[in-house]
Amino acid sequence: MLEEKKIPIHFAPLQGYTDAPYRNAHESVFGGIEAYYTPFVRLERDGFRNRELRDIEQENNTVKRIIPQLIAATPDEMRKVMSLFQEKGYSEADLNMGCPFPMLVHRHKGSGILPYPEEVEKLLQCMEEFPDMQFSVKMRLGWENPQECLALLPLLNKYPLKQITLHARVGKQQYKGETNWDSFEAFYNECKHPLIYNGDITTIEDINKVTERFPNIAGVMIGRGLLVNPALAAEYQQGVKLSREEMLLKIKNLHSILFHYYEAHLQGNDQLLNKMKTFWEYLLPEMDRKLKKKIHKSTKVEVYNSAVYEALK
Repeated sequence: MLEEKKIPIHFAPLQGYTDAPYRNAHESVFGGIEAYYTPFVRLERDGFRNRELRDIEQENNTVKRIIPQLIAATPDEMRKVMSLFQEKGYSEADLNMGCPFPMLVHRHKGSGILPYPEEVEKLLQCMEEFPDMQFSVKMRLGWENPQECLALLPLLNKYPLKQITLHARVGKQQYKGETNWDSFEAFYNECKHPLIYNGDITTIEDINKVTERFPNIAGVMIGRGLLVNPALAAEYQQGVKLSREEMLLKIKNLHSILFHYYEAHLQGNDQLLNKMKTFWEYLLPEMDRKLKKKIHKSTKVEVYNSAVYEALK
């Protein structure tokens, strides 16, 4: 009997959640990830945000494979971000053409650029100015309708992309409503690049459904599903689900690493508590609601730690 082939799992970037300390801690405690992506770096009027610069510093990232992501509407913006990535020692980058947030979409960034093939082509042409870099693209089916990705496909097929990650929704849906597998399949059938599936993967069964329907898929990218269950990629790769006791032990370890890191790097209890509360927004949805509420309402570190101890015992 042939051993079932496992596909690579990529950890999607989520602003405010998957920063360098989280990525590092996740790999050391859970693992199972082919590549971690940084939340996108963008050019502001006065340069780059310090937070984003810190996040991509090689010395702050211990994971085996880290891919910085950028978002841009024009070649000029892209050049400046790419020059930064090169300066920081990176040899690959991911172009975000999927972010659905209106503030960026209105500036033709993220999924807001998808209805404009000529603007997309200018960004793809810009990639040729960086021959030492490998490029991938993360995108949606479109902004308003899934025909937009199919209209872009001949263009995307023409350029030497390492891979494309396609979230099976349009931007206007944000993260709501059903994923559109039929439209994903239409893109999959004609795409000449390695294609990674993204969208609503929360269980091993979900991953298996993707690989059954799309046997030539190059991988799956998971974001929120890994925040809910940080063990998901490792469980899939190893073919064994963690027991409740094993899971709680690992979450305690992950929490402890992050708590001590932020305690040493943030100013005061308020900053520490605000940061640590994001850790619980998706994690363990089956947790007792009163305990989760106690964690989120805590204003003192002692109260927070007591609630966490109760939740993880």
